[in-house]
Amino acid sequence: QVQLVESGGGLVQAGGSLRLSCAASGRIYRDNVMVWYRQAPGKQRELVATVTPIGYTNYADSVRGRFAISRDNTKNTVDLRMSSLKPEDTSVYYCAAHVTNNRRVWGQGTQVTVSS
Repeated sequence: QVQLVESGGGLVQAGGSLRLSCAASGRIYRDNVMVWYRQAPGKQRELVATVTPIGYTNYADSVRGRFAISRDNTKNTVDLRMSSLKPEDTSVYYCAAHVTNNRRVWGQGTQVTVSS
């Protein structure tokens, strides 16, 4: 059964904005750091942003000031608001939960394409 489901990806012009959402099961979401990663063609998967259970955030240097991660602990969702998008942001974006034993639970990803 799917435990993390991303949505909100699509095609956007450079300079535009998108909001990605990740819906998580309660067992995966509760008390876990939630993370957005991305992986572009030919590149390693990279960490984009993290948010702790109480809302502390961290960002990759490449997206700081443009992206914002947040979580709604009532709805068990994690959002990634992206603005000032660049073609370099084109990637599949993955939601993940940092769980016990140094494991990650992954969503299936959502495609973001930024055109110039």
